Amino acid sequence: MKISVGTQNKGKLEAVKNAMFCYGEYSASQITGTEVESGVSNQPKTIDETITGAKNRAKNAYNKEMADLGIGLESGIFPVNQTKSGYMDTTVCAIFDGKNFHLGFSSCFEYPKKMIDMIFQENKEISDIAIELGFTNDRSFREDKGMIGVLTKGVITRTKYSEQAVHTAMIHLLNKDYY
Repeated sequence: MKISVGTQNKGKLEAVKNAMFCYGEYSASQITGTEVESGVSNQPKTIDETITGAKNRAKNAYNKEMADLGIGLESGIFPVNQTKSGYMDTTVCAIFDGKNFHLGFSSCFEYPKKMIDMIFQENKEISDIAIELGFTNDRSFREDKGMIGVLTKGVITRTKYSEQAVHTAMIHLLNKDYY
């Protein structure tokens, strides 16, 4: 089976490989990354925008590589009223099989309020803000640890976080009779 992932991000590709390895018929898949457009802003600010980005990446990867499955992973923030900052972050996985999309989400977490404020006031990506505020000096952190890794002191990495979203999207493919 050929699976095309709509990114070149090493952490996201590793997440897809780790997840697919868990599922018999998918474990031997040829998984490649390809650069595609998400069609959304670099820092999605609503759940709908984040889902749209994941779906666009999945469909574009599927079409570009003529794959059996296209996978898109998109991280973004969305409003949550009862949080300290008013927003939480999640990663959405969209799997496109040529006909249908299968969606899954990672767990959610909250950025410090100052970071959320900078997203909206300065229209910056969270990784750029993290470097500017001194959370990290390592520009490659977005591909391995990610901000989730910085905030959890490495307990949950971006790869593990993205992998959750792939697993929850796989529910649809593993239980086709119900979806």
